[in-house]
Amino acid sequence: MTLVPACIVLLVSLVTSFLSTRLFIPRLRRAGLYGRDLHKPGRPEIAEMGGLALLLGFSGAVLVAVAMVSFFHVLPGMDLVVLLAGLTTVLLSGLIGSVDDLLGLRQEVKAFLPALAAIPLMAIRAGQTSMMIPCVGAVDFWIFYPLLLVPVGVTVAANATNMLAGYNGLELGLGIIEMIALSVVAVILGQTTSLVILLSGLGALLGLLYFNWHPARVFVGDVGTLSIGAIVATAVIVGGFEVAGVIIFIPHAVDFLLKAAHRFPTSGWSGEIHDDGRLYCPPHGPVSLPQLMMKLAGGIHERSLVLLLMGIEALFGILAITSYVWW
Repeated sequence: MTLVPACIVLLVSLVTSFLSTRLFIPRLRRAGLYGRDLHKPGRPEIAEMGGLALLLGFSGAVLVAVAMVSFFHVLPGMDLVVLLAGLTTVLLSGLIGSVDDLLGLRQEVKAFLPALAAIPLMAIRAGQTSMMIPCVGAVDFWIFYPLLLVPVGVTVAANATNMLAGYNGLELGLGIIEMIALSVVAVILGQTTSLVILLSGLGALLGLLYFNWHPARVFVGDVGTLSIGAIVATAVIVGGFEVAGVIIFIPHAVDFLLKAAHRFPTSGWSGEIHDDGRLYCPPHGPVSLPQLMMKLAGGIHERSLVLLLMGIEALFGILAITSYVWW
């Protein structure tokens, strides 16, 4: 993938997401779509569902990439069928998130619905049935890859992203680092379609981060978190670098295990804000990875907490990249 088309995809996504967010924030508030910022004094009301702008930025960039292939024959190696199937999967994930934001879904229902979003990828048999597993070698999963591993991958990624969230800039910050790391892997492996998906997502997250960073003016909502997970999972499946996907989700796995040990609490997962402005782990914690960081730090400001978690994610991103460099 040449530099100019890659920059165009990234720029279209970023600008579309940024401008869309500016337009959405006052309209979301007027529509009564807002949530409470639990980690600020007074718990101010913040516009919700900013992830809609993420979807617009991602979709616009993907369609521009399709146009560049169709009219100008650039982006050699691009598979338009796979790219459009990936776009459909991300949009379906965003739809599920929107329904949850607007109507509220039971947790056990929402946990499995992302599997339905994977149907387009399953239908075209996206990815490679043979996976290279460290210390084992190549394993061919045959028909079970598209029919079982693909929906499981999308479901796990969407839910993991949705769970490790709730702090200003955290979901987008982690997603940006994940997509940068995976983009490097895609370049190493020459996976153009996967790279376009990642750059489209990366630009959309960067455009939205300006408004979601501490102090946030908009929350991404489930429409945003589920979409981020779907973008990452789709790129990993399409590009055939599942091991990298597993590595970058290790922090999410730790968060999942902590919450599973406490039977997935629906409340008490956030930090306790004290008069010094720091977040402290509640007495019953830690029930999440952020609370574990609060406990180890003996109290930490929200912005510092997010930067710390992004730093941890960056380490696993580097590990994911180096694992493919060594191979």
